[in-house]
Order: sequence, then C-alpha cells, then structure tokens
Amino acid sequence: MEGVMHLLAHGGMLPQYQPQGEKTISPRRKGVKQGALLMLIGAILVPILGVMSGFAPGRLENVFAFFAALSAIICFVGGPLRMLFAAIFEEAAAPSRFVPMSGYAPPTISVPPVGPARITALPPQSVNTAGPWSARPHTAEIVQPHSVTDSTTRLLEKPEPEGD
Repeated sequence: MEGVMHLLAHGGMLPQYQPQGEKTISPRRKGVKQGALLMLIGAILVPILGVMSGFAPGRLENVFAFFAALSAIICFVGGPLRMLFAAIFEEAAAPSRFVPMSGYAPPTISVPPVGPARITALPPQSVNTAGPWSARPHTAEIVQPHSVTDSTTRLLEKPEPEGD
C-alpha cells in the first residue's frame, strides 16, 4: 500500500533511487550473516572433529571428542543466538532516499476558438440492446427417468411362460 500511496502522491511517477557514495552493510544484516556463517562452520567442523576422534589413538581421541562437542555447542547454539541478537537489538539500514523522476507532460495543443463553445455530452447510444430473457423452466415438471435397476428387477421377477 505504501507504493500505491507514493505513486498517487507523485503523480504516478516511480522513484529513481540514487546511491549515496559507498554502500555499507547495516549492523543488523552483518550480525545475521555472522550467525549464519557460524552455523555453517559448525556444520563442517563438527563432523571433521568427530571423524578425527574416531581415528585418533588413546587420549587424543578424548581431546578430539571434547572439541567436537564444544564446537557443536558454540556453533549450533551461538549461531542462532547471534542472529537473534542482531535481528532484535542492532540498528537496521538507513531508509534509502530517492529523487522522483521528472514527470512527462505532453505538449499542449492550442486550438483557436471557432464559433460558440461546444457543449460536451456523450454521443448517442448506437448499441442494440439484447432482447428479454426467456423464462426459466419449471424443473418440477420434468419427468425423472426410470431407474435401470428397477427395470431390471421387474424383468427378472416376471414368471417365465411354460410352453411344454
């Protein structure tokens, strides 16, 4: 609805956006990107550490398992929390400013006045109107067709003539 209000306010002209020098990413968008990147890093790092834990000998196995669990917690809990924090508390991008395009006005054609001023009116009607509609049928008068099963049952119930 905001776009419609803008079009009506500016005579039907769309805005022409002009960039103000260098575009910077808003802190909110940057925070959401950081949270998503943290989750993607976790999706790669946790399986790698888990595989390394499976192939490591002795106490080194426990170290890799610990770091796999730690990175899973940090990445898969910290990533969504970072995105949530950015979406709620960080500053959004500044609204983009626009400069409306110059409107096009067709050239005016001046016609010299000839005689008395014309009275503007609609032209006479030249369309033939449709004829009256036919009356709707009375559906109660339409005879319902006989049932096929009733007819077949009657034929089967008839006694067969004995001609011996």
